[in-house]
Amino acid sequence: MQRALLRLPRRRRFWSLAVCAAWPASSWVPSLAPRRVLSRCVAAKAEASDGEVPSAEVVLQQLEESGLFEGQEEMLLRLRMLAAQGVHPLDALRASRLQEDRRGQEEPRDAVLESFDIEGVAKYMQASKCKNVVVMCGAGISTSAGIPDFRTPGSGLYDNLQRYNLSQPELIFDLAFFQSQPAPFYELCKELWPGTYRPTRAHYFIRLLEEKGVLRRCYTQNIDSLERQAGLSPEKVVAAHGNMDEAHVLDSVPERKVDIEDVRRAIFAGEEGWQALRQAHGGLVKPKIVMFGEDLPDRFWELQQQDLQECDLLIVIGTSLVVEPFAGLVGKAAPDAPRLLINREPAGTCEQRVFGFRFQLPEGDNWRDVWFEGGCDEGCHALAAALGWGEDLQRLESEAEAE
Repeated sequence: MQRALLRLPRRRRFWSLAVCAAWPASSWVPSLAPRRVLSRCVAAKAEASDGEVPSAEVVLQQLEESGLFEGQEEMLLRLRMLAAQGVHPLDALRASRLQEDRRGQEEPRDAVLESFDIEGVAKYMQASKCKNVVVMCGAGISTSAGIPDFRTPGSGLYDNLQRYNLSQPELIFDLAFFQSQPAPFYELCKELWPGTYRPTRAHYFIRLLEEKGVLRRCYTQNIDSLERQAGLSPEKVVAAHGNMDEAHVLDSVPERKVDIEDVRRAIFAGEEGWQALRQAHGGLVKPKIVMFGEDLPDRFWELQQQDLQECDLLIVIGTSLVVEPFAGLVGKAAPDAPRLLINREPAGTCEQRVFGFRFQLPEGDNWRDVWFEGGCDEGCHALAAALGWGEDLQRLESEAEAE
């Protein structure tokens, strides 16, 4: 990673200073750092306690130059975001170390699943009559629709954005960059506009959960609106990073919404179209996608606490669980609620985050967690089949194809 990429602008954040002040430091900086990094940084803080503590920028520069973060550049980026908001990197790392030391202290419980596989989850759902299933989904749920995800080398969306000649691909989601150069973001919106891609089997499985009366909420990181296109009710969906269902005039107070169909026509008309829209509304108009520099939607903060505390099953589909604060929802699920991860790679384990998945631990240390190793569509189909819902899922897909 180039050194320039580590220099984040001060306003680059997903959430406000007030939110950061209330969020545990361990959630901002999960234990991505090797223990040697935490140990050395905590020691440095102790040594400096009798003298002048080096500035945040000096510490960040020393950490970068030391090579301790090789392969852990994402953590250094997060430390820079915290430093921009007044949190000293040594304090953030120390908090992370303290949380890491507490991770093994989650009290073991009696097993809530007969077996730690898809069949075990299905039996639990049937026996317990689940009514409050919470789903978390990420970019992996949409890859079979043809939408590239954000992380797969060579095919990830960030890689593909190179054709826009950006000095850094992340700039396309940077609020300050959008205000100065809107064209790349509008081109991306055109590429991902709802209706361009069709929902996947995994999307229809989530709809089936609602149809069966067991879905409490679907939290999605995706901006493609495929959950709504699959037929989920608006009240069931929390688009944590926004989507293209609505649009507004940037920096308007009070917020001025703009008809999304007007925005679609303007974006598809190219620069002439969105410039005319800008003139008509007295400012740039943007679909309500959360950019670096903007707060997450109010619905995310208003609903997540009670949803996760009252959920009786958490299903996590197609996400690497590294982007906060979305990833932190896993650890907030009720302690006796089973948790199923459907993903090609393990993610969000208790070695990586507070109260993370325990499916990788020996028997007795895991009482509720299951990992289905495979694709999102494959895993959702397997669970539907185990529940006896296979024909219902096929019906939803067939009806959508006939439209």
